[in-house]
Amino acid sequence: MSNGKSVNSGGGNRDRGGVKPQQSRGNSNSKGNSKPSARDTALQVLTGVEQESAYSNLLLNGALQKSGLSGPDAGLATELVYGTISRLNTIDYLLEPFVSKGLGKLQPWVRNLLRLSFYQLYYLDRIPPHAAVNEAVNIAKKRGHQGISGMVNGVLRSVLRSKDELKLPDHLSPVARISLQHSHPEWLVSRWIEQYGVETAEAICEGNNEPPSVSVRVNTSRISRDELLKQMEDQGLNVSESRVSLDGIIVNSGGNMALSSWYRDGLLSVQDESSMLVAHAVNPQPGMSILDCCAAPGGKTCHIAEKLDGSGKVIANDIHPHKAKLIEDQAKRLGLNNVDTLSEDAAKMAERFPAESFDRVLLDAPCSGLGVIRRKPDLKWAKTPEDISEIRGIQTELLDEVCGLLKPGGILVYSTCTIEPQENSEMVQQFLNRHPEFEIAQDDSSVFQGLNEAGAREKVGLQILPQDYHSDGFYIARLLKRESSK
Repeated sequence: MSNGKSVNSGGGNRDRGGVKPQQSRGNSNSKGNSKPSARDTALQVLTGVEQESAYSNLLLNGALQKSGLSGPDAGLATELVYGTISRLNTIDYLLEPFVSKGLGKLQPWVRNLLRLSFYQLYYLDRIPPHAAVNEAVNIAKKRGHQGISGMVNGVLRSVLRSKDELKLPDHLSPVARISLQHSHPEWLVSRWIEQYGVETAEAICEGNNEPPSVSVRVNTSRISRDELLKQMEDQGLNVSESRVSLDGIIVNSGGNMALSSWYRDGLLSVQDESSMLVAHAVNPQPGMSILDCCAAPGGKTCHIAEKLDGSGKVIANDIHPHKAKLIEDQAKRLGLNNVDTLSEDAAKMAERFPAESFDRVLLDAPCSGLGVIRRKPDLKWAKTPEDISEIRGIQTELLDEVCGLLKPGGILVYSTCTIEPQENSEMVQQFLNRHPEFEIAQDDSSVFQGLNEAGAREKVGLQILPQDYHSDGFYIARLLKRESSK
């Protein structure tokens, strides 16, 4: 348990992939027209996430754009949003005794003001305690009245006096201890213990609370990784090669890569390292016809197209027209002319294309998303066991519908950004049982060279957990359609 030392310090580190800001869905409740502070902005986002069930990353991007915050202030707002959500049930457990009428009876904005302030006092030792308390009191005065500001002041000063004594109770069960220490819902901890064991389940939860790496994918149809690394180093960036993907670069410091000239010029894309492995698994060869069934926002599509090096064709489908447009925009930015987009239900692809039309089929399936909690911490509080059961039916239907579009001798790649075996290895094994014309591709070891731990975790496919390589939790399986099938 933390004793007040920094856990997620360094506000600029929680860059959720350098996504361009989007229009904010939330509105500040502060009185007056003064420019909002980092804490004002964080409070607005946290309250919007709670009241509107909004996605934290989208709401934060919009709020940062609207606020005009930049540099350290934007970094602090980002840290406060993601850190508070990541540690939510631990914060509530430790904060509750200090609030006489209980956190649940407070107005949402007051509750979230106390939460983000507690996060600063308890988890961040780079912020002076008096600054965190004074700013919280000032916000309470602007948004509320004297009684609220007095309550906020009293609660936070009591927390400060007692901070060194705050700890979890002894003799908790493994589920309860991990849930409180690493701030995950008990049902999820229990599920992961059953699936992976106590030690691995705790490592998953701990990894989910670490700030994600900023990684970019090199457009190798335009520039080599070594050349782009050199350009970045010459510009003073702290960068290193990805140990997961041959096309990846880790940016340890250097700002928002989606605002860089390299991004504008189509030399790189912002993408997680685990996600980059999907194109490697597809293993596109010159002249191939490839179907990406659920393609938005287009990162994997464009990576595949880059590897085709101007030849062949990638058909990129998404059910939502506005998301299909995102794929078009990415392909244009990257200078790729071999991507065609369409907007259709992936379950109806067999009605649009003749059987055995494609050399490769990628189904990056809709999933529970439990592998990307590090980037989207609100997922762990929003998801339920029923969500997993429901999405499995969709995955099963999609696999059965799209597999007939693959030519004999072709490869079907199934991938998800979850660590749930029922959606991953069990899903694939059940598919193989239903479709004897498919088998596991035997060249997996060469495609995923160097990822031995993840490759040995499941009998079927590659299962990456968040703690393995400090990348997203991800699953990838390569399925070969036998030549003799008709």
